[in-house]
Amino acid sequence: MTDLASVDYFSDPEISQDPYAYWDYLREQGPVFREPHYGVVAVTGYQEVMAAFKDHDSFSAVNAIGGPFPPLPFEPEGDDISEQIEAHRHLFPIHEHMVVMDPPAHERARSLLNKLLTPRRLKENEEYMWQLVDSQLDHIMDPSGADGKCEFLSEYAKPFATSAIIDLLGVPDEDRPEFLAALGAEQPGGTRVGALDGEPVGLDPLQYLDDKFAGYLAERRREPREDVLSGMATAVYPDGSTPELLEVVKPATFLFAAGQETVTKLLSAAVQGLGDRPDYQQLLRENPDRIPTFIEESLRMHSPTKIDFRLVRKSTTLGGVHLKAGTIVMLCLGAANRDPRKFEDPHEFRPDRKNVREHIAFGRGIHTCAGAPLARVEGQITVRRMLERMSDIRIDEEFHGPAGDRRYAYDPTFLLRGLTELHIEFTPAATR
Repeated sequence: MTDLASVDYFSDPEISQDPYAYWDYLREQGPVFREPHYGVVAVTGYQEVMAAFKDHDSFSAVNAIGGPFPPLPFEPEGDDISEQIEAHRHLFPIHEHMVVMDPPAHERARSLLNKLLTPRRLKENEEYMWQLVDSQLDHIMDPSGADGKCEFLSEYAKPFATSAIIDLLGVPDEDRPEFLAALGAEQPGGTRVGALDGEPVGLDPLQYLDDKFAGYLAERRREPREDVLSGMATAVYPDGSTPELLEVVKPATFLFAAGQETVTKLLSAAVQGLGDRPDYQQLLRENPDRIPTFIEESLRMHSPTKIDFRLVRKSTTLGGVHLKAGTIVMLCLGAANRDPRKFEDPHEFRPDRKNVREHIAFGRGIHTCAGAPLARVEGQITVRRMLERMSDIRIDEEFHGPAGDRRYAYDPTFLLRGLTELHIEFTPAATR
């Protein structure tokens, strides 16, 4: 049995598969507690994580992706290290992306993304997704109507998520097969974010996407068209100034990569829930208006992003614990979403809980996931059409074992939580 007091969260493969007992142990020591190996302060309490998310004056997002890897590129001095952070920001992983920016740069970058994520564009994308879900289901279903089986991530979730974000960003039809081939199965760049070997993420693992979108947007600036990419290429900042090309590229490519990753994990968690709890299948067929809360509870139980990091910019107090400027803070979203002070019986899957929508799987504050509305719609449409087109969805026991003794494998990272495979069986519905 694992000695929870001595666990190295950043390298232990067992904890990467099931971190919940470890997080419960940390919370018992206090909702804000310093782990023993890297001096990282773990925040497992819901209220405390929320407070840190909202206090961007005290907590910088500069290290949001890497955490303690690599170590800080400077020695913190004093109770306000804001100037040191800005002087060394270019040395942090993916420093040009919005997820690690602080105000005012963050607001400027987010304003460009908001020009894309308009209600009209999201509605158009949703209409496309209704066609896409049936197209993807057609690929995995036997046209003869016989019972079928598939590996859900590779055969549905990944190509579906990639195709949906390709459409949202307006990738030309003729280039979409290339994107699917390049991004449908593997994470861009080849470096696994949050690997257990202590290796830092590359300075920019999104280079493929950057290069593609830089080409698109440069062309649209020269010759605008009536398309989504032209709208992105001609977007301006709130003060009317024109951003550099790279400043437009970066928000789009990060949305692409993060959206694909998050949605794939959300879809697999939801379908895993349907297979493990078959009683919900008929309930949701008869009450499709309850599918949204089913998706929210799937997010609460299996937060796709397990943790998010912050660097204490100004010495402060969180949860009664003094944090010196320069302290690396690990906001444990997966733990906060199972904090018994916030969610009753937190380890139980209960879509009917009254406060299910208060989970923080998508973060909070200025860094709330910009693609959250998109991910929710993708989850809801997928579950609805699967339930309409399949009368029985089952976990394949050959790969995952029988009910009550399942064997699931999750990505071996400290940062993200998602199944590596999900093998399912299903019976087509009598009518489509």
